[in-house]
Amino acid sequence: MIVLGIESSCDETAAAIVRDGRELLSSVVQSQVDIHAEYGGVVPEVAARSHIEVINPVIRQAMQQANVDWDDIDAIAVANAPGLIGSLLVGCLAAATLAKLHDKPLYPVHHVEGHIYANFITEKSDNISYSLPKAAPQFPMLALAVSGLHSQLVMFEDHGKYHLLGETLDDAVGEAYDKVAKILGLPYPGGPSIAKAALTGDPNAYQFPRARLQDPYSFSFSGLKTAVLRAVQREVGVDHTFPSFELAARLDDVQQANFAASFQYTANSTLVRATLKAYEEFKPASVVIAGGVAANTDLREQLSQALPITIDYAPIQLCTDNGAMIATLGYYQAQVVAPTNPDDLEVKPTLSMNETAWGATT
Repeated sequence: MIVLGIESSCDETAAAIVRDGRELLSSVVQSQVDIHAEYGGVVPEVAARSHIEVINPVIRQAMQQANVDWDDIDAIAVANAPGLIGSLLVGCLAAATLAKLHDKPLYPVHHVEGHIYANFITEKSDNISYSLPKAAPQFPMLALAVSGLHSQLVMFEDHGKYHLLGETLDDAVGEAYDKVAKILGLPYPGGPSIAKAALTGDPNAYQFPRARLQDPYSFSFSGLKTAVLRAVQREVGVDHTFPSFELAARLDDVQQANFAASFQYTANSTLVRATLKAYEEFKPASVVIAGGVAANTDLREQLSQALPITIDYAPIQLCTDNGAMIATLGYYQAQVVAPTNPDDLEVKPTLSMNETAWGATT
């Protein structure tokens, strides 16, 4: 079964072709990072407008790279939740129109769940250069999904059967990375820029607190962000009334690198502790990480050291938003549920994984 996957939930316009939920035939991603860097974050109206401009060329390019035409496509999968409403609308309108035009079954899928399914891609065509996991994860499977908008632990019993163990109560970890990067004067997006600065920093230079929550599987990063802000203010000798956007100019390169490394270590170790506790309680057969923050090398290293199980990480290219993860999830969903009528397709910007329609349990 060959599935076209379409992703436009935030600031990447992406399409990919995947065969049988495991073989990647093509993946095309048009990023808007350079556009939004000017603003220090994603501007929803600008994101939606950019999706409109490139959605059709991206889909055509994905099909050309995979050397398929519409007769070869068996189904279309599209991320309809969660995300920015304007961005989601562009991808969903394109998918619904193509499904009607070419008489293809249509499967709306959950963006965060899609990130997790990137780990099931284990084969590729010759035009894909990056390495993939050697084998698909086994059930029961523990998934840590971490990105700019989501931080959650999910326990999967099988495809479409899972329960949410915990999630962030405030800032997602990726959002905290972006906010701390702005404090330190590092460019957007914050994840890659903090990881780069941290390479020359001391992760023990500053001691930052971890949130103490009643639920061991929930996360909170708002306090960590504030702790970094106060520490920087103390370091440069100003009080809380000093404008935060002027702090970076008073930091030297060593201080900046040390703050980046110390923040990164604390944020990642918070994720690792919760994941380790969940592993010890639920004894999964496999553990995966997913989402943009899953590309962070320090997080991967900390997890590998903490867990008594080998993690076969997905490549960086499949951690950030992409169409391959959507196509893969769409394949597995198609084995269980009926397709959606294109006229009934809706976008659901705040939909939780616990509310998806193909077997999730609360």
